[in-house]
Amino acid sequence: METRVALIGIMVENAESVEKLNDLLHQYRSYIIGRMGVPYREKGLSIISVVLDAPMDKISSLSGKLGMLDGVSTKTIYSRRN
Repeated sequence: METRVALIGIMVENAESVEKLNDLLHQYRSYIIGRMGVPYREKGLSIISVVLDAPMDKISSLSGKLGMLDGVSTKTIYSRRN
């Protein structure tokens, strides 16, 4: 199956959504290459970047599910290489 490398940028403004967010990331753990989180306490914001190597449908599915969480925004960018 063809895979793509992608970066999902995540902004979390509602701390109550963090548990669901982590559950989703755990479900897709086999595709995750790396993850970095930065708490921005002064703004009450968490910024997370997740790098994946996965089929397009898995990347889109995860990004969509994350973006449906309350107070969570996502943006996904893809490598031009497969």
